[in-house]
Amino acid sequence: MNINIIAVGKLKEKYLKQGIEEYRKRISAYANVQVIEVADEKAPENMSDAEAAQVKEKEGERILSKVPEDSHVIALAIKGKKWTSEQLAKELNDSALYGRSKVTFIIGGSLGLSEQVLKRADIHLSFSDMTFPHQLMRLILTEQVYRAFKINRGEPYHK
Repeated sequence: MNINIIAVGKLKEKYLKQGIEEYRKRISAYANVQVIEVADEKAPENMSDAEAAQVKEKEGERILSKVPEDSHVIALAIKGKKWTSEQLAKELNDSALYGRSKVTFIIGGSLGLSEQVLKRADIHLSFSDMTFPHQLMRLILTEQVYRAFKINRGEPYHK
């Protein structure tokens, strides 16, 4: 299985990079994982709704240019479905069983995802009603993907 994580913005925090790399290393026994960063759009502090929509559109174009044509797309969205770890594991397992060996997760920028990105997504997934920094979501998502593979293999998860 090939998993892409497309995320807006450059990750600068060393501790987050180290955590993501650790889970990517663990996942490598089960799948190839690639993290693809797209540039965030520079925006003023106080934006109008129209300006915010324009920022999301530009970031969305960058995101969509990186999504493989034949990929099963899961967009992280606040209003998405809430799954358990077992449900995520089932989704990844079903993707592999039904010939969708490419799965792409999308993490938007601080303003969220454009309508075009949400329309392209096969699933909208929410991790919580809480708001998390999009940089931290990369680590949380990577850990959950690793956990999903452990669940699917019936292997113990070491904390």
